[in-house]
Amino acid sequence: MSASIIGQQAVVENLLIALLANGNILMEGLPGLAKTRAVKSLAKNMEADFSRIQFTPDLLPSDITGSEVLYSESGQPSFRFEPGPIFANIVLADEINRAPAKVQAALLEAMEERQVTVSGSTHKMPDLFMVMATQNPIEQEGTYPLPEAQMDRFLMHVYIDYPDEASEAQIIRLVRGEEGQGGTAAPAEPIPQQVVFDARREIHRVAVSEAMENYIVDLVFATRFPERYEEELARWIHVGASPRGGLSLDRCARVYAWLQGRQHVVPEDVRAICHVALRHRLKLSYDASADGVSANEVIDRILALVAVP
Repeated sequence: MSASIIGQQAVVENLLIALLANGNILMEGLPGLAKTRAVKSLAKNMEADFSRIQFTPDLLPSDITGSEVLYSESGQPSFRFEPGPIFANIVLADEINRAPAKVQAALLEAMEERQVTVSGSTHKMPDLFMVMATQNPIEQEGTYPLPEAQMDRFLMHVYIDYPDEASEAQIIRLVRGEEGQGGTAAPAEPIPQQVVFDARREIHRVAVSEAMENYIVDLVFATRFPERYEEELARWIHVGASPRGGLSLDRCARVYAWLQGRQHVVPEDVRAICHVALRHRLKLSYDASADGVSANEVIDRILALVAVP
């Protein structure tokens, strides 16, 4: 993935963390910053079914989940479920904020319950299932902002920024070379799905001490009761993180520790993933908007105020 996604090492790492943590990821960034390319690169390097859904204002929920179709066999009519594009291992929900709320809600059951209910029948998702949604933060015309309830169902929120000068030159050379070869080359040996399942079992055995659990709880509660730490912080936060925030910190911190070769979580692991795990779960106040304070800056302040064990 790093060979085809230049200058976005943090994005590649966060995609792997979400995959190993068995969660869904929301990627936000300006146009042309390889959001779609990153998801496609992950799917291409695995033995996995890939599905891309381009969200548009006229999309219907059945276009995502599938529907019951009337068939006639030997003169006997019967309904048969035709699965939609959501039934894949890796699902790219491209520009998810361009679809209305009814269509966005069609993803909720699949993301949270790993199943889809159509016409009273429940259909399970594959064992390896991951939704990667993208959205453009600058174009608001014709878009439908994701509600807090759906934002909370994403394990991580990854923001993609511009690459540096050296990476920009490498990107130009990379694309020029791909054009000469007729497209990106497929990997020699895609990674089997069983490798991911084996890694998840190892990650489950990564130890989290009571001190680390208390540190995670303190960080989450600092978003809910910021007045305990600082008056200015209390002005900035309107609604804090839900219990899913603590669960996300725990899961992502264990994956991050495992990727670093450790069998136990240390404070640096929690701090490394705190922004991607909590930034989309905070609802900032009007005071924060007036002061020009972002969610990242609020989390920076929380990390500075909460005592490290």
